[in-house]
Amino acid sequence: MTVSMKVMAPPGEREVTFLRARLRLDPGRRVAVEREGGGIEEMPETWHYGLVAKWWSEFNDDFRAQEIPYFRRFIEHDGQPALDVACGTGRLLLPYLRAGLDVDGCDISADMIALCREKAAREGLSPTLFVQAMHELDPPRRYRTIFVCGAFGLGSTYEQDCEALDRFYAHLEPGGTLVLDSEVPYADTGQWRYWPKSERDALPEARGPARERRPDADGAEYSLRSRIVELDPLAQRVALEMHAEMWRDGALVEEEDRVLDIRLYFKNELLLMLERAGFDDVEVEGDHNDAPPTPDDDFLVFVARK
Repeated sequence: MTVSMKVMAPPGEREVTFLRARLRLDPGRRVAVEREGGGIEEMPETWHYGLVAKWWSEFNDDFRAQEIPYFRRFIEHDGQPALDVACGTGRLLLPYLRAGLDVDGCDISADMIALCREKAAREGLSPTLFVQAMHELDPPRRYRTIFVCGAFGLGSTYEQDCEALDRFYAHLEPGGTLVLDSEVPYADTGQWRYWPKSERDALPEARGPARERRPDADGAEYSLRSRIVELDPLAQRVALEMHAEMWRDGALVEEEDRVLDIRLYFKNELLLMLERAGFDDVEVEGDHNDAPPTPDDDFLVFVARK
């Protein structure tokens, strides 16, 4: 739900109307989104819309930079065409296109896809992009390599994640490779501390202080902060709230609260899920480092061949 609100300005200054959006995301819920080219389509809910999508597009291109060459090596070694699942605004996809690789992209968020297309056009690139959830993946061609970076389990149910793995398997060419990473549940110590029931009474966390605002090329300023609002260790699910703000000329003009459920998976669980989907040749690596996994790795990478 989005509500228009008005900020009362001091005498002699203009009033500013801004939008305040709050969206509670329940597993399996769907939201109506505008499709590229017109029309409305129902999609599973996630937080990567609006101001959060804009923030990601403007400020996250250098996030975990080691992932870009890591996944590129699989594309070059295991073959093309490749599919970047949950490509977002093109953090990995655009560098690969610049290098001349044959890579398509898909994302659940039409806002993310639109921003990706805009960024690509500024560089003279014309990527093939799809607005599709992982568990509804249905591109028109098969791929030698499918990779999923930092997105498996976001806003989905366990059943949907199993369906996503089935879709990946179906859309790989024979002998093709799926490369999927997953953050281990104990990597974030701030989150891990809430697994004991004695600590969960402290949830939801208090909203922290506003972060420093960061300017974009058009003169607007953005801030983003998050907090844990719920953790269910039985369901292996954590709910995070993202609070995003946009400022112009020192005035708050728009803000959004979005809450996303994230599924938490351990190594052996994901191995069983991949086996169920048909992958019988799976290797596990450490945190994007081409090395065997250790208990100190924050991410694990699953390399599954069809």
